[in-house]
Amino acid sequence: MADAARIKPPMGHDNAWWWEMASEGKLGIQRCLGCQVLRHPPRPMCGECHSMEWDTIASSGKGTISSYTVLRHPQFPGYEYPLVIVLVDLEEGTRVTSQLVDCEPQDVDFGLAVEMQIHEDPDGFKLPVFKLTGDA
Repeated sequence: MADAARIKPPMGHDNAWWWEMASEGKLGIQRCLGCQVLRHPPRPMCGECHSMEWDTIASSGKGTISSYTVLRHPQFPGYEYPLVIVLVDLEEGTRVTSQLVDCEPQDVDFGLAVEMQIHEDPDGFKLPVFKLTGDA
């Protein structure tokens, strides 16, 4: 199944910038221009101050695992199962959900340090994923 093409995400005005940053090897974070709150996933309005004005910053890609789950089914084309999906507390102060790679499900745990890396599919599509750093 991993040889099949990955299903591509929908891209629109509110999230195309995020995928463009990923294609450049960066993990983008949306920032409210009204109150400076960081938010992910990208959306048009700030949940804090309701401003529609925003810009972006590049994350360091460093964080810790806040939560995780292991997906076994349903199996979608373009992925190798089981998938370890993590909720990462980024050092910038927001969270992102992504895949943890090069880690067996039994080796993942809360609070482990991770760092973003870019996974590139055979067709050139780039996706931010995370790896354990070995730091405590």
